[in-house]
Amino acid sequence: QVQLVESGGGSVQVGGSLSLSCAGPGHIICNYDWSWYRQAPGKEREFVSRIASDGTTTYVDAVKGRFTFSRDNSKNTVYLHMNYLKPEDTAMYYCKTVPNGPCFTPAGSPIPPATGWGQGTQVTVSS
Repeated sequence: QVQLVESGGGSVQVGGSLSLSCAGPGHIICNYDWSWYRQAPGKEREFVSRIASDGTTTYVDAVKGRFTFSRDNSKNTVYLHMNYLKPEDTAMYYCKTVPNGPCFTPAGSPIPPATGWGQGTQVTVSS
C-alpha cells in the first residue's frame, strides 16, 4: 500500500476555514484519482470528495459549495480547502489514492499499482 502524508488539520470556530494537504510518494510516478474521506467519533468513514486524473471533482452534498478540492501534479499533492466550517465537519480526515493506469519509478521501471491512504489529520470545529 502506498503511504501518503497529510497535514493542515486543526481547530477552528464555526464559520472558519482550514486547508488540508496530502502528498503522494515521490518515488512513484502514477496517474492517480484522489479522494478525501472523514470519520467522526462513533461513525463510519464517509466519502467527502474526489478529484479524478482529468481534474473532474465530486463532492458529497453536505460539503458542496463550502469545500474545494484541487491538485498540483508537479508536486504530486492535493489540497482540500474548507470554508464555512460547521460542527458536523468535525472528524479525522483521510486522503486516498487509486491508480488510474500504470505506475513507474522515476527511472521508468514499471511497478505494481497500489492504492494509498494517509494517516489522517484531525479537524475540530467548535461553536
